[in-house]
Amino acid sequence: MAGVPDTLKGRHFTRVADWSPAELHLALDLADELKVERRRRKELRLLPGRTVGLIFRKPSTRTRISSEVGIAELGGMALYVPAADLPLARGESTRDTALVLSRFLSAILIRTFDQAEVDEYAEHAAIPIVNGLTDAAHPLQALADAMTIRERFGSLEGVRVAYLGDGNNVCHSLMRIAARTGMSLVAACPDVYRPDEAIVASCIDDARASGGAIEVIADPHEAVSGAQVLYTDVWTSMGQEEEHERRLRELEPYRLDAAKLALADDDAVALHCLPAHVGDEITAEVLYGDRSLVWDQAENRLHVYKAVLALTVR
Repeated sequence: MAGVPDTLKGRHFTRVADWSPAELHLALDLADELKVERRRRKELRLLPGRTVGLIFRKPSTRTRISSEVGIAELGGMALYVPAADLPLARGESTRDTALVLSRFLSAILIRTFDQAEVDEYAEHAAIPIVNGLTDAAHPLQALADAMTIRERFGSLEGVRVAYLGDGNNVCHSLMRIAARTGMSLVAACPDVYRPDEAIVASCIDDARASGGAIEVIADPHEAVSGAQVLYTDVWTSMGQEEEHERRLRELEPYRLDAAKLALADDDAVALHCLPAHVGDEITAEVLYGDRSLVWDQAENRLHVYKAVLALTVR
């Protein structure tokens, strides 16, 4: 593969909006290359001797394992750090923690609740900070989504995406990457679960520049009509368990099922960022069916994270 450009060295990736459309495409192109080389069993030690910290306040399957595997495959070492083990739990400031960890580590991936915590690390750290998930954004997932869609359709421009359900962090980041890469995305959400209006407005502006389109509506059937990609996420995320029964009632019309898939384009595919609650937001028939790209989508988390690290770590 060609050498990795140094234009993003030292940069953070705390939200999709941190990077321009050209920089996002650069990451996607590198992820494609890394995926090909991995299948060839080619060892690419792009980060020899680097140690990357993984600070987690939320448990994870895909984020933790893809991160640890990806760092190892790039020749580096992953250091998993439950947030409760840091002096933060005993009153040390995030600023001081970021300054100290910058002396030990080459980058930090953070999976937490509050976006402000990731932003504070980014403000004070001298090393790249990567958002592994917050309640507001999931940029690595959005990159993996875009990679999966581009693999399937050959391009992102003009692809029609329908997102169904809760206008949450996944919806925010998917909306942003769609807007910056020329996709047309319709998010169908109940009024009480609409995505953040400021993010929607900003994404609409991005879409005008890219030739895409962003829209939020209430009718899931209208959203999926003619769509090429149908996407959903869990209805009850971590920290919302007490709302589970109410969310089931309010979001039931937005379930991704065979009937909605039948309203979409003949070649439409289904995506879900996982973990899936089968029978709630998605049916088993769709999740495990021959039009599901969910498992490719999960694998691509590995390749996009490797690309982000290779591009940003000095």
